[in-house]
Amino acid sequence: MSPILVRPVREQLEHDRLIRLLHGKFRRKYEAGMNPGAEQNAAVGNGPSALYPDLVLSSPDRGHRLQAVVEIETGESVNHLEALAQWAHYARLRAAFHLYVPAGMVDVARRLAEDNHIHVAEIWSYHVVGDEPRFTLVHRNKEVQPPLPRPRPAVAAGPPPRPAAPTRKHIPARAKPARTVKSAKTARPVRSKTSKLRKVTAKRNAKR
Repeated sequence: MSPILVRPVREQLEHDRLIRLLHGKFRRKYEAGMNPGAEQNAAVGNGPSALYPDLVLSSPDRGHRLQAVVEIETGESVNHLEALAQWAHYARLRAAFHLYVPAGMVDVARRLAEDNHIHVAEIWSYHVVGDEPRFTLVHRNKEVQPPLPRPRPAVAAGPPPRPAAPTRKHIPARAKPARTVKSAKTARPVRSKTSKLRKVTAKRNAKR
């Protein structure tokens, strides 16, 4: 994203000189890329939506994770249009946004950030003494920028889940029918031996 205004030549030269000074300073801690003037050396993002802040600071490890972006403004560029066109985009990145403004424009920069809900991690003021610029930290936002919501990955449709096996219900065992007890046979009357002898004797006497 290119700036929305064209600075006077002298102001642009001072702006680019500050970029190179800070680039040399940040190189001690970060892997630093810079975009002075109209150069587009270090991008944040890809394609037509790529951003080109003045300084891009990444971690020096193999992952090169973006740590911070730095934007340096001059007296003419601290305004409402610049805040919406650039600051608002830098503040939405997953990295700290550091803003450098002239010492006399600190209050204006703060008000622009607050009015437009732009999260600035640090605001630095600068002024030049002779040929040497001096930088002063004037504002540090302790609140962390809330991360942007990540889209949920699409879940591949798999086979439908198997129905759960029916649980066997406990069926009580049927009680066996009670066996019927056979009734005892009616006892035959016991014939006495005496009666038998009488019958036999009577038959013999009859035959005689």
